[in-house]
Amino acid sequence: MVDDFKLEKLKKLKGKGINPYPYSFKVSHKSVEVIDGFASLEGKEVSVAGRMVKRRGMGKLIFIDLLDASGKLQVLARDDATAKEAMELIELTDVGDIVGVRGNVIKTKKGEVTVEAKEVTMLAKSLLSLPEKYHGLTDVEARYRKRYLDLIMNPKVRGFLSTRATILKHVRDTLDSAGYIEFETPVLQPTYGGANAKPFLTEYNALETKVFLRISDELYLKRLVVGGFERVYEVSKDFRNEDIDSTHNPEFTQVEFYEAYKDYEDFMKFTEQLLSGLAKKLFGSYRITYQGKDLDFTPPFRRVYWVEELKKLAGIDISEMGDEQAVKIAEREHLDLKIKNAYHVADGLFDKYLKPDLWHPAFVVDYPSYMCPLTKDKRGNPRLSERFELFIAGRELGNCYSELTDPVEQRRKFEAQDAERRRGDYEAPPIDSDFLEAVEYGMPPMAGMGLAIDRLAMIMTDNVSIKEVIPFPAVKPEQKRESKEQ
Repeated sequence: MVDDFKLEKLKKLKGKGINPYPYSFKVSHKSVEVIDGFASLEGKEVSVAGRMVKRRGMGKLIFIDLLDASGKLQVLARDDATAKEAMELIELTDVGDIVGVRGNVIKTKKGEVTVEAKEVTMLAKSLLSLPEKYHGLTDVEARYRKRYLDLIMNPKVRGFLSTRATILKHVRDTLDSAGYIEFETPVLQPTYGGANAKPFLTEYNALETKVFLRISDELYLKRLVVGGFERVYEVSKDFRNEDIDSTHNPEFTQVEFYEAYKDYEDFMKFTEQLLSGLAKKLFGSYRITYQGKDLDFTPPFRRVYWVEELKKLAGIDISEMGDEQAVKIAEREHLDLKIKNAYHVADGLFDKYLKPDLWHPAFVVDYPSYMCPLTKDKRGNPRLSERFELFIAGRELGNCYSELTDPVEQRRKFEAQDAERRRGDYEAPPIDSDFLEAVEYGMPPMAGMGLAIDRLAMIMTDNVSIKEVIPFPAVKPEQKRESKEQ
């Protein structure tokens, strides 16, 4: 419900012939420009605009804190003949209103850079009151559901999202400078693939056919390489109909990039360059602090050879593990898994034994081949695949292969994966026949990688949840939440 006292002021504004929702306002300076440029702006006239987030009176003076995209700036209005109209309009303003101010730059007795108002313009009369700073917007789900209020009340959240934008720009700049071309591939796909995940299902009414929201861009970016583009990438929204928690959101952002004539060794070096460069850009150093602990992005990153490391820690050789053996191992190791085949049990063993020791950036290298249907076998050991995953602060951030380009072997691996799906592994994707046909025309040697932007932003902003760095994360609808509480 709108506030009655605000509605009353809205009527008074209109009664004075003032349009409380004008079309535009000429802004000469942002808040930070006025504050940082005080030495050259003192005594000069500027025009600024923003949301009124604080207002206080001191005799015949009214002080306002004006918030714009760059920060906060103090505005002063005097109750005298020089600014009579400005003061009259300020009397009709409330915290939450968006106003424009024209006036001279001064410094108060307390030394605060201020704009002394000559003229005030109403730019948007608010009809709802902002939450109290310390008591209003504390419910976490309310913060995410009403993100616009969260951004108004919590400046640090705006900083998180700005850092996220800087990260994306750095990734794009690095790929562009290396000769990659950015593409857009289909979000709606007739066959999902490129990862093990449960998809969202929808349909094309015009074509009378079911389609899936993509779980990965991989198979379409590879088609572009088959078509002759040698370096391709996409910053994409992908969708997986799975759990929602601190590191998972059903709609998430990743960058996938593929380069012909490279392998996973080349991509380890490129990834080190990309991420160490990002740390240097954001913090001026390869060493940063995350959750109170040192995190070192100095290249080269540590390499952890999964199969060999697990043999040392648990005495289990997962490279030779079949589905029947996997069930027994899962029971013996007390792994709480919905699906108990070799793929998922190997994953569970990894989480139990290796993951806890992966703090500083590290490449987990050479996965069992049965976990890698799109990957070339390890040179000299066909039970392993040339695959690495990037881990930082105990979280997976990237996945890379020396891509499988043999069409006969690719078909065999797809068929094995499809058989797992038919046996009940709902995360295993079906066979993509069109992609197989593309490979049969000839696909050059290549490496490819997916990098999780949400998790990378989470770490670079010192957060423990990706919801803090996703502008509008998935939350339970208000109606369902209220019903549950009742």
